[in-house]
Amino acid sequence: MDPKIDRILREVINSYRDESSRCKDGVCTDGKCVVHNSEGVQSILANGASRVSAGIGVTDEGRLSYDLAQYIDHTLLKPDATLNDIRKLCDEAKQYQFASVCVNPSYVSFCARYLAGAEVKVCTVIGFPLGATTTETKVNETEQAIKDGAREIDMVLNIGMHKSGEHEYVKNDIFQVARISHRAGAIVKVIIETALLTDEEKVQACLLSKWAGADFVKTSTGFSKGGATAGDIRLMRKVVGSTMGVKASGGVRSREDAEEMVASGATRIGASASVKIIGGNVSDSKSGY
Repeated sequence: MDPKIDRILREVINSYRDESSRCKDGVCTDGKCVVHNSEGVQSILANGASRVSAGIGVTDEGRLSYDLAQYIDHTLLKPDATLNDIRKLCDEAKQYQFASVCVNPSYVSFCARYLAGAEVKVCTVIGFPLGATTTETKVNETEQAIKDGAREIDMVLNIGMHKSGEHEYVKNDIFQVARISHRAGAIVKVIIETALLTDEEKVQACLLSKWAGADFVKTSTGFSKGGATAGDIRLMRKVVGSTMGVKASGGVRSREDAEEMVASGATRIGASASVKIIGGNVSDSKSGY
């Protein structure tokens, strides 16, 4: 392991575990955790995390004061999604002013045309859902997605390479996608698939994403064995500091879920139950993730 990564990893993990032990069952015992003391948590890394906050929208009274819809990527990634389903997704995104629609690459051009003139962005997934395609394939996918109208790119980390300790490969994989995306004014979110990683591997993945120039780290594809947890969001926020976004995705199905993620440090939510989350009128449709 790179000594720099190892040093930062140990500092973050030890700090995170000390912090987590103080907060049990949602109760902070000394007021010093990242969620309950946004002013007091200091920078712990010279080369990694910067200042840590309690998450956007947390007031002194502990209430979330923001328009939750603006934090949501309205998502439909199921393989049997039809054009009618995608059209409905776009209509809902326009109606409720979600941050983006997140769709598979084949639907990007349709969404870009359908949402022309709207403030809703088009987000797509790259190397999805396994992350095991080559860097060249991910770059080609990204170039085509941007040409078709995508302005947000959610790429899957090469999980197997990461768990093998091939950090330079992983960092370059992210860098190449970020380079192409940023050239076109698109942002990149790296899906690290937290359910498959140890805490140490989550820290490494966040650091590599940060150093490679990604804009966000994201918890999950929604197609693995687990989704977002508040604990993972707190850990990811601690690593990347305030300079990157953190996206919670997978299993966020209620307003309470979403608010917990934002309170823990998430700045974006990936969800298929978006309309339900913000209290809109829900009708039957295929879920996304």
